[in-house]
Amino acid sequence: MKHRPQIAFFGSSLVSAYWNGAATYYRGLIRALSERGYRTSFYEPDAFERQQHRDIADPTWARVVVYPATESGVSQALESARQADILVKASGVGVFDDWLEREILNLRAPNRTVLFWDVDAPATLERVQRNPNDPFRVLIPRYDMILTYGGGTPVVEAYRTLGARDCVPVYNALDPAIHYPVSPAPRFAATLGFLGNRLPDRETRVHEFFFGPAARVPEARFLLGGNGWECGAPDFPNVRYLGHVYAHDHNAFNCSSRMVLNINRSSMARFGYSPATRIFEAAGAGACIVTDAWEGIEQFLEPEREILVAHSGDDVVRYLETISEERSRVIGAAAMRRVIAQHTYAHRAALVHRILNGSPASGSWSNTPSLRSKTEENAVPERYNASFNPYTGA
Repeated sequence: MKHRPQIAFFGSSLVSAYWNGAATYYRGLIRALSERGYRTSFYEPDAFERQQHRDIADPTWARVVVYPATESGVSQALESARQADILVKASGVGVFDDWLEREILNLRAPNRTVLFWDVDAPATLERVQRNPNDPFRVLIPRYDMILTYGGGTPVVEAYRTLGARDCVPVYNALDPAIHYPVSPAPRFAATLGFLGNRLPDRETRVHEFFFGPAARVPEARFLLGGNGWECGAPDFPNVRYLGHVYAHDHNAFNCSSRMVLNINRSSMARFGYSPATRIFEAAGAGACIVTDAWEGIEQFLEPEREILVAHSGDDVVRYLETISEERSRVIGAAAMRRVIAQHTYAHRAALVHRILNGSPASGSWSNTPSLRSKTEENAVPERYNASFNPYTGA
């Protein structure tokens, strides 16, 4: 591989998180890979008003190519990417996905690697398992490797059963340069905050873990951010709707509630081992996180010590009624130490670098260490000093 290997990455968007939950993941990984010497050109379509809702300008650590969401636009984009050493087709680009998944394979060569990077593996697998004629199904064995942002052993085994040469999870993580403790903002003050777009396969769980507790604990204040909640959502006097929350406000959001809620989509919860980006964002800000229960959480954060796990809305109510601000600060600080020690995008980029340079098959290593040494816990940048109080900013 060249000293400065070039990656052509086809994804939803690097510069906009608008209706695009993968933005944080892409930014963290590509920035960390840049620090390892990789040069990435990120190809994204001009679609879904994302360019009108940018969170960031074009970064210095990647070249952003915005192409027209047309057949000729995507064809020209793929043609311009053919000189790259590594080509990546991510899931959920949003336009011409089937075409890209097929045509990018025509650029495979002895000196060029073509990867499929699945940022929603549970949904992809459920789709192709339901439909034997799904056009992606027959393409799976042709990719050099499948990378996923979650799913663990169930996803790896499912992809291998479908003929994948190999499948390796590269989990979400924290970018400490982007997500960190800040002073709380009055506009985000709440007892419990949840930041997530309204999606069909999460709505029932949002009612269970967010709206149900809001109805049962009227004295608590609830904050809901994300797209799609403007129409038809429950109207409770103690719930405030924010709409889209830009990425630059996520730190303030996570530092201003006593607790921050994570709710996985149904497919992710069934497969497990799928920590959402919001978990690492909130942990990096020192937030006390309450997550819905899913298999594998203990590989990332320790329940009751670094994260609170709710098996039902009843558990959320119990936490609201029993977890003091003092204890929430202790839990948030413990989560912050853990992710800084083991779950940054620098850790994930090191794994990707090993994969691209021919490390052993995925089963022979682990990218989610479950044991923490005191040295690791104490190896925390000054910004993340355990005495930091995310509620006062001191």
